[in-house]
Amino acid sequence: MRHVSGDRGANEARVPRVLMFSQRNLYEQEVWRCSFREFEAILQEIDSIHLLAPTPGPAYTNGRRLAFRLGAHFKTPFNPGIPVFTPDKYYDLFFAVVEKPSELWNLNAVKGWKDYCRTSVCWLSEFYAKDIPRFKSSLEILSRFDHVIFMFNTSESFRRIIRGQGHYLAAGIDTLGFCPYPASPPRSIDVLSIGRRSEKTHQVLLGLARQEGLFYVYDTINDLHGYDLAEHRSLMANMAKRTRYFLVNPGKIDRPDETGGQSEFGYRYFEGAASGAILIGERARNKEFSRIFHWEDAVIDLPFGSEDIGAVIKELDTQPERQARIRQTNIAECLSAHDWAYRWEVVLRLAGLEPLPELRRRKERLKDLAATVFEHTGEEDTGRSHASNRT
Repeated sequence: MRHVSGDRGANEARVPRVLMFSQRNLYEQEVWRCSFREFEAILQEIDSIHLLAPTPGPAYTNGRRLAFRLGAHFKTPFNPGIPVFTPDKYYDLFFAVVEKPSELWNLNAVKGWKDYCRTSVCWLSEFYAKDIPRFKSSLEILSRFDHVIFMFNTSESFRRIIRGQGHYLAAGIDTLGFCPYPASPPRSIDVLSIGRRSEKTHQVLLGLARQEGLFYVYDTINDLHGYDLAEHRSLMANMAKRTRYFLVNPGKIDRPDETGGQSEFGYRYFEGAASGAILIGERARNKEFSRIFHWEDAVIDLPFGSEDIGAVIKELDTQPERQARIRQTNIAECLSAHDWAYRWEVVLRLAGLEPLPELRRRKERLKDLAATVFEHTGEEDTGRSHASNRT
């Protein structure tokens, strides 16, 4: 097993107080894992972390297959093939991020964490209630944690499984990395579409690109793997900061067979808003979305599968003052409430821990940057010249 020290810079001399389990070496470089990899990097800057990042043993591939086939029948902790790690010191917190319920099996490789960690928190980012029978055995691992954080609407059956305290917490983002200020690069990309999309809307945008010169950036490959996730994330941020309109929709909107009707939202909305793009698409149909994206024009409504995208863009192109307000509000709201630093503060409160000075300094930077957003009115190149060339 490889142990990755998370202590850097000012934290190098500090004894780690958090044992964090990372999945980074257990899976391929799938680009949808970028956000929590980004979270891990920020945590190493703002807290004192021992990052435990195991590498799979030779039996891991077959172990995972066995877990998928027989998972519901396991009555004892099942390790799919990861070398066992037993802590040899005490920590204030054991923290694990799990992006899919099947990954919960991997936590069985850490022995004795209940004895060596005062508090334990697991963050499960994606789950649909209809899958409880399929993953019931692996979900039972959540019952060992003092607190379980989730990014989705929960059912009573899910809460009965976790047994400990459950807490909703939305995704976060590196707002300092996605914020376009103070450089304010020109918004040369008219429309950015990342990930799942409506084919009808896509075809309309392709037509506008051919006929009117719209600069439409979209995925052209059907593969979720990247060469380097940090580089992919940086590219994503740089494109978003140069984007006028950013397409968004609830998670797996085109796969109701997988969601069972749950309408959830993840990182895409934060990526667009933090970069100052104007979000166009559907809002998630749940109370948390309305609470978090509460400001006017947080999302310009466009039903999934609509062919009216061109008309929506052309109307917005005639309203430069409204565009400026939307961009500034999106950026300021994200800097003020949705950076990963604020999400980590919630975890620390659950664990009864005080923020370290590095976290306080990051929050000060966020506050200062948010205060400057409205001082830059009119300084951004919003791409209106592109719009005027098309009318």
